[in-house]
Amino acid sequence: MAQGLDEQINTVERALGECMIEHALAVVRVWLNELGENNPFEDAFRSIETQYEKVFQIWLNSDDEENEAKLNKLTGDAYQLVDAVYVEIRLKRGLSPQMHGFNSESPQSLIQYFSSCIKMQQKDHEWLREAMRDANKVGMALVAITALVRNLRECFSIEGILTLIEGFEAENDIVADQCLANVITLLIHYDIRMDFFPQIQDAFVAELTDMGDNLNHVFDVLCAIIKSSRRDWLESYAVGEMALSDLPNELQKLVEATGIQNDIKTFYSWVPKSESEYMAGLVQIFPQTWLYEVLIKGNAEYERNLTYTYLSIGNRDLMWDFPEVGEQWYVNVLRRGSDQPMDYINYGHCLMLKGDRMMAYEAYRQARQMCKSAKDFLALFRPDRRNLVERGVLLEHVYLIEDRMLVG
Repeated sequence: MAQGLDEQINTVERALGECMIEHALAVVRVWLNELGENNPFEDAFRSIETQYEKVFQIWLNSDDEENEAKLNKLTGDAYQLVDAVYVEIRLKRGLSPQMHGFNSESPQSLIQYFSSCIKMQQKDHEWLREAMRDANKVGMALVAITALVRNLRECFSIEGILTLIEGFEAENDIVADQCLANVITLLIHYDIRMDFFPQIQDAFVAELTDMGDNLNHVFDVLCAIIKSSRRDWLESYAVGEMALSDLPNELQKLVEATGIQNDIKTFYSWVPKSESEYMAGLVQIFPQTWLYEVLIKGNAEYERNLTYTYLSIGNRDLMWDFPEVGEQWYVNVLRRGSDQPMDYINYGHCLMLKGDRMMAYEAYRQARQMCKSAKDFLALFRPDRRNLVERGVLLEHVYLIEDRMLVG
């Protein structure tokens, strides 16, 4: 059975993420056949195909130090070809409308255009850049930004992401924070691609450099995304999780002044329930991303506070790498009188990773007493075997703990 479009684009993304260009081009060839002989992408396709063959032959016959750089450059070119062809396929199949122009005075028109148009023109980006800096257009800018992000998640656009990065400099703090939060999520979403798009990396890092002492605010925005996992203010209001009076004062005034309440709610009415699962997935992969390397790694304070943030939402990913922080967190949890055996198990894990086996055993024993049976305890404990062993705990020691809990 032939792959559907979603499966095809996922295949391409996985292939290019590992620089498997030929595998990706096989899917692109299927798309080009669908577009017909007169499609405008044949020359670019053949060029990438030819260059890849040359790079491969060089790899077979020599240790050219520049070959890796050539392969990365070619992978970036392949990504851009894929994006361009993917847009045409969506248009041909009627999955996205061919749209040009919008009514900048109508929130509904902005929502429809910026969320649906996948072949935006330069003037559209220019309008958004201007709106983000115009105090009289802040409400419309927020609507357009929110819609554009939905669009960018479906169809990657260098220009679109760069426009949002420029929004970090908006005079209105809400617009700047909305752009910052959205770029953070997009960079995580497209993490595998980032190595092949240095212009986005460079623009983002340049903005961070310009922020200087305001980098703590970037970290705060990141933590807010993780804690909410995530609904931004507009979406929380739109789906009824926040009342208008709960919004920040400035945003509340904007919503009231521009009359966009119903349009915002209409826009978010189609947001699927899987959105929360999607955001949880981004939070899950964040510690392995380029963005983590840029924003967090090497900053002891950020690493500690981010670990606390993850633990606050029940995510233990960073606990394994920062057991001292995890220990402090669970000490406070247990002092408040936790009745969850998993809290004692997690505390025990942190102690085991620190080498304090006696205290770890006491924590595990407490958890075992809270469980109805040894089977219940092991169902909680055993999924963490790999994490313990990968971080230096001997497997024999894990077995000893399990053995004692069976008879405890």
